[in-house]
Amino acid sequence: MDTKNVLVIGAGLSGLTCSVKLAENGNNVHLFSPSPSERSQSVMAMGGINAALNNKGQDDSPSQHYTDTINGGQEINNHTAVKKLTDDAPEIIEWLDSIGTSFTRDENGNIDQRYFGGQKKQRTAYAGARTGKQVLTAINTMLRKYEHENLVKRYIGWRFLSLILNDKGECIGAVLINEFTEEIQSFEADCVVIATGGLNKVFGKISGSLQNDAGTTARLLQQEIELANLEMIQFHPTTIKTPVKNMLITEAARGEGGRLYTIKDGEKWYFMEEWYPELGALMPRDVVSRSIYKVCNQLNLGINGENIVYLDVSFLPEETVKVKLDEVYDVCTQYLNLDPTVDPIPVYPGIHYFMGGILTDDAHKTSIKNLYAVGECSAQYHGANRLGGNSLLGAIHGGYIAAEEINSQTITSGSNDEIIRKELEKQEDKYAQWKDNQTSEYTSSYTVEEELATIMNNAMGIYRDEETLKEAMGQLEQLENEEIYSHESYYEYVLIKSLIHLSKAFIISAINRKESRGAHQRIEYPEKSDKYRKTTVIQEKNNEMIVSFNDTDKKMGW
Repeated sequence: MDTKNVLVIGAGLSGLTCSVKLAENGNNVHLFSPSPSERSQSVMAMGGINAALNNKGQDDSPSQHYTDTINGGQEINNHTAVKKLTDDAPEIIEWLDSIGTSFTRDENGNIDQRYFGGQKKQRTAYAGARTGKQVLTAINTMLRKYEHENLVKRYIGWRFLSLILNDKGECIGAVLINEFTEEIQSFEADCVVIATGGLNKVFGKISGSLQNDAGTTARLLQQEIELANLEMIQFHPTTIKTPVKNMLITEAARGEGGRLYTIKDGEKWYFMEEWYPELGALMPRDVVSRSIYKVCNQLNLGINGENIVYLDVSFLPEETVKVKLDEVYDVCTQYLNLDPTVDPIPVYPGIHYFMGGILTDDAHKTSIKNLYAVGECSAQYHGANRLGGNSLLGAIHGGYIAAEEINSQTITSGSNDEIIRKELEKQEDKYAQWKDNQTSEYTSSYTVEEELATIMNNAMGIYRDEETLKEAMGQLEQLENEEIYSHESYYEYVLIKSLIHLSKAFIISAINRKESRGAHQRIEYPEKSDKYRKTTVIQEKNNEMIVSFNDTDKKMGW
């Protein structure tokens, strides 16, 4: 196989996995991230990772995992990709175990598994309540070996500015900026892998890390990449509000038996168990979130009249709460001054995950040749709603598959020096122009970020309607036409301009899907429609956003 020079942008689980698998084959990897991997959002994943290991004697199988994933995604997942994901899941767990992931074990020494939402089998392997941290530590340790062998070079503090495209529209590298020094540099590559996570910063203080700022995806949209299913935004049913941000109460709390209730006629009412007796609080996340919304906003039965219901784990064994759910215990005691072994936890749905993002085929290729996307920034596996426990799996699997595809490619080299020089000069000229225009009279980008988040949270909630969506579009256009925003950081300036643009793509996607499916609920169109059992695709061409609906397994012709 040819030795390739690959840029991997993003050093969470998907970027790390891809880098390891590329380096194993002798490729040279340049790994970019704003901060060390240990600070990536991946370490925040508490609950677990799905695989049909059948360790519980329930006759589980990859085919059942596949069916649950497709059903959870309301049938607009890429079926071919999901089949590969669920078939490969046991092998991925075996690999993670072999490289030192500290999975929790059952009494027989097997990897323990528990129930998670939307699944009737105990399929979610876990490492206490810190699965993401344990998995990332194991893969990151593997990568150190290849760093020592000079096959992987890390660049910390760097952010993406633009792709470098040749005259055929093929990716031949990227231009990045060092946030600390404001050095702008070009990097030539045979392939580029985007692993920059979810589109968090569009919505402000959500449960995810704001290091996943959506900037890379936003600027790729402006370079005519195809995005998909942007309207599919997952609200996690159980979040808590803190002064800093929404924080997650892991689905594992319900997987271990935690119950949701409110007070009705002076009594505890376990509404999920009444409405959905088979799975109760372990229905898929979109269903649980809508149910809590209904309790609080339509039935007016929120606790003390607020948008809150209770999640109760106090009846579980104290060891379960303090050991298996240790992070839940820590979050509650530190941020709520509440002991969950005694008192119920006040929760309400909050934005947590983006099923939409960069459109990729089942090999994680994008609409731009030699450009790949993996992890949460890629729209492929999860359709209209992601199952809990499939995010870590999807991130790692995506890294596997993209590396496998790149390893199999034959690269044709040519002289690109002039093209690379021109793109670098273009980005340097933009920086110089910004520097010359700095003035305290312009609006701060921080102020605009807050305004943008308010607009988007108002328009893209659990339920949407056309009037509010169109009003948001007008507000975004007005925001886009305001004066240049001043900030000490050039990157922050570039970011806010591109996020407004990306936000318009969210709104346009939501307007065009005239049905209710999974995480996208339209008040005027309350039912699913076979017409929209497809992938929403949006692309910018000639300053116009073009929307189409593709068959979920459409062969892209890339």
